[in-house]
Amino acid sequence: MNTGVRIAVFAAALAATFGTAYGVGTGVGPVGAPVAPAHGDHAAKDPGAAPAAGHAEHGDAAQGPAAGGLQVSEGGYTLSLESPRLAPGQGELRFAVKDSAGRPVTAFKTEHGKELHFIVASRDLTVYRHLHPVRAADGTWSTPVDLPAAGGYKAFADFTPAAEGAKGVTLGADLSVPGAYQPAELPPAARTAEVDGYQVALGGTLEPGRAGELGLTVSKDGKPVTDLEPYLGAYGHLVALRDGDLAYLHVHPNEGGPGPDVSFTATAPSAGTYRLFLDFQHGGTVRTAAFTVTAGGSGAPAQAPAAPARTPAAPADTPAAEGDGHAH
Repeated sequence: MNTGVRIAVFAAALAATFGTAYGVGTGVGPVGAPVAPAHGDHAAKDPGAAPAAGHAEHGDAAQGPAAGGLQVSEGGYTLSLESPRLAPGQGELRFAVKDSAGRPVTAFKTEHGKELHFIVASRDLTVYRHLHPVRAADGTWSTPVDLPAAGGYKAFADFTPAAEGAKGVTLGADLSVPGAYQPAELPPAARTAEVDGYQVALGGTLEPGRAGELGLTVSKDGKPVTDLEPYLGAYGHLVALRDGDLAYLHVHPNEGGPGPDVSFTATAPSAGTYRLFLDFQHGGTVRTAAFTVTAGGSGAPAQAPAAPARTPAAPADTPAAEGDGHAH
């Protein structure tokens, strides 16, 4: 090959190389371009807060505030489970909230009567436990827990450190119960739930990116319950978990009481299917009523969504609601 031909071939190869590089660069975006964060500020603490910028992990970022519990570490704090695997049945869960230096946090602000709210839910959202752990002086928390079947679970710690200027944080950590298991179907959407002879009716809608009122009415034997008892400083306590990733919304109640109506203002961070867990106290006992609702589309809580592919979490014969979902 003469010199002129070799130069022509080299030039063609060089042009093809730059063309390929340009195409790849166009496909993936410029190097150093800002990436939308996977988790925004703890906006779920304030149902009326403006949508968190950059929260594009689930639908349009403009739809609603970021939900909590999607990360084990956030804002310089980490939820550290001492035993991320537990045997089925009764056991003890021990954990700590650690700061950026790995030291257990020992000072928290008291909110709704507790320094820390701790929730455990199965991945299929059929098992829910609202626990009240006790903190030792060294910052280690412990609580008994009943996880009835093998499968995947998630633990949530909802708290505000006592440090000056600290914001509320909700952290989530995976928890498992080893053994043979099968996926359980999400209970169908409905506007009524029954627990221990109490009937709870759900009104209102859960909307993505827009604050809406959810009203719950408690009755027993066909008669309204007008003497609900305060629990955690209110006549009801509501937690919402998004099906799929278990994004966490801790929704605070509106003024009112002592029943039969309890209302909450809530904003869904995105369209999707959610499971609502209402804790209420009557006759000295806390009970939990659970609902499946749809946010987005029609937004009607009674509309059942198409069943998504589910993460295996519990035997198929596991009841739709395990006990009252509450432990002290």
